[in-house]
Amino acid sequence: MADPLLFNPRTYDPAHFDPETRRLLRATVDWFEERGKRQLIEDYRSRAWLADFLAFSAKEGLFATFLTPASAAGGQQDKRWDTARIAVLNEIFGFYGLDYWYAWQVTILGLGPVWQSDNAAARGRAAELLDQGEVFAFGLSEKSHGADIYSTDMLLEPDSDGAGGFLASGSKYYIGNGNAAGLVSVFGRRTDVEGPDGYVFFAADSRHEAYHLVKNVVDSSKYVSEFRLERYPVRPDDILHTGRAAFDAALNTVNVGKFNLCTASIGICEHAMYEAVTHAQNRILYGRPVTAFPHVRRELTDAYVRLIGMKLFSDRAVDYFRSAGPDDRRYLLFNPMTKMKVTTEGEKVIDLMWDVIAAKGFEKDTYFAQAATEIRGLPKLEGTVHVNLALILKFMGNHLLAPTEYPPVETRLDAADDAFLFQQGPARGLGAIRFHDWRAAYDAYVELPNVARLREQADALCEFVTTAAPDEEQSRDLDLLLAVGQLFALVVHGQLILEQARLTGLEQDVLDELFAVLVRDFSAHAVELHGKGSATAEQQRWALGAVRRPVVDDARSQRVWERVEALAGAYEMAP
Repeated sequence: MADPLLFNPRTYDPAHFDPETRRLLRATVDWFEERGKRQLIEDYRSRAWLADFLAFSAKEGLFATFLTPASAAGGQQDKRWDTARIAVLNEIFGFYGLDYWYAWQVTILGLGPVWQSDNAAARGRAAELLDQGEVFAFGLSEKSHGADIYSTDMLLEPDSDGAGGFLASGSKYYIGNGNAAGLVSVFGRRTDVEGPDGYVFFAADSRHEAYHLVKNVVDSSKYVSEFRLERYPVRPDDILHTGRAAFDAALNTVNVGKFNLCTASIGICEHAMYEAVTHAQNRILYGRPVTAFPHVRRELTDAYVRLIGMKLFSDRAVDYFRSAGPDDRRYLLFNPMTKMKVTTEGEKVIDLMWDVIAAKGFEKDTYFAQAATEIRGLPKLEGTVHVNLALILKFMGNHLLAPTEYPPVETRLDAADDAFLFQQGPARGLGAIRFHDWRAAYDAYVELPNVARLREQADALCEFVTTAAPDEEQSRDLDLLLAVGQLFALVVHGQLILEQARLTGLEQDVLDELFAVLVRDFSAHAVELHGKGSATAEQQRWALGAVRRPVVDDARSQRVWERVEALAGAYEMAP
C-alpha cells in the first residue's frame, strides 16, 4: 500500500496544481518510468550527456513553463516562477537521478541575474532561449578562489570602438552546463573602475568563438565546466548589472537556487528507501527476515521519520519563500536551513539505510549505489554546511529572544508568480530581521512527550544565549560557534516541522517518533559543545544540563515501524 507521505510514481497525482502543471509533472514522471531503471543506470554509469532528457524538456516546454516569470511570459498564463511546483520538480528529478536535477538547477542559477535585470533585451533573449529548450549557466566561481566574488579575475576592459562595450578575459571554474548553455551569466569586474562600483554581470554565449570550453572537471554526466573567455565582446545589450547591484544579484541568485537542494535530497532518499526496505524485508538471515532484528527496525524507522521531517520542513519553508516581501524576510533564515539542515539529514537517512543493506548498496544495478554517492554533494553545493550554518547564526538572537507579530502564513500552493524573488534588493541587514514566536508551534503539541522534551531543550538554549553566550574572543572561534549553530538549527527545524504537521494533520505517532530522534540529536550536539576546547566551565555545565533522554514508547515505535515495513514492494522502477 502506498504511503501518502512519500512520493510514489505509481500513485502520484498532483491534483492540487493547475491542469498544465499536472500534465507536465505527470509527463516527466512517465518519461523516466518509460525510460526504465536499466537505461537510467547505464546513462549514469557511462556519463552520457543528457541530450534525450533535454529534448524531452524542449518538446514539452518544461523548463520554459516552470522557469519563465510572468513578467517575461508575454501573457502566457501557464508560465510563472512558482516555488511550490519548482520544489516538486526538484523532488522528481532527485528521485530519478541527480544529473537531471543538476542541469535544471544550474539553469535556475543562470537565469537568476537575468530575471533580476532591467535589461529588456537580455530578458527577452532568455525567454526565447527557454522556449527553444536551451539550458543556462551561472559563471560565478573561479579556480583560484571559488565563489569569493570580491576577488574575481574575470576582467572587462573598455572596448576602444566607442560603443560602450567591453572585452572580457578570464576563466571560470565549476560552472554547470558550461558546455551547452545558450546564455551564461558571468560575473566580473571592470579594469577602469576600482572597488565595488566596478562589478559587472553580463550575458555570454557558450557557442561564441571567444568562449573556450576547457574541460569537464568532474567524472559525471553533470558537465561541470571550466571555461575561458579571451577578449569576448560584451555589448551594452549583454550587461545585466553593474556596481553593487551586480554583487547583490550574485547573492540573491544563490538565495533562490540553494532552496532547490533540499527537495532534490528528499527525492534521492525516497527512491533509496523503497529499495532498502524491500531488500531488507526479503533478505533472510539465520532463518528470519533482516527486518526482524531490533537494531534494523530502529535504523529504518529513524531513517523514515527523518525523511518525513525533511519533507515537512521543506514544504513549510516554501510558504515563507512565496510569501516573502520587503517587510517579511524570514525566508532568509529558512532558506539556508533547507540547504544545510535538510541536506545533511538526507546524508543521515542514506547512512542509516546503508547500515542495514550493507553490500547491496554497492551493487551496480541498484539506484541506491548512485544515491549513496550523490547525496554527499548536496550539502556541499551553493555554500558549504559551515558557510550556511554561520549564516544561520546571524538570526539566532532575534529568532529565539525577540519575536514580533506577523499575519499568519497560509499554505501556498496557489498558481501565483513569486515576483519578489527577483526583487530582493540589497543583500544586507540580516541582523535586523524579526520572526514570529517559535514557541507557538511547540505549544500546539505540548501533549506529545518528545515535542515537550525538545521544547525544554529549546528553552535551555534561550537561557544559554542570555547567560552563557560566547564572549568577544569566543565569537572568533568558528569551531565553537558552529556547535551552537547546530543547536539553534534544531529548534528552527522542529518549529517548521510542527507548523506543517498542524496544517496537514500529520499522524501524531510519526511526529512524536521524529521528535524522539531530534531530542537525541540536540543532546549529541550539547555533548559536542561540552567537549570544545574553548568552552568555559559555565558553558560546559549548561551543555550537560541540556542533555535529555527521549521518551520511549514501544507501542508507538511499533506502529511507526508498521508504516515502514509496508514500504516493502510498494514501488519498484520498471526495468
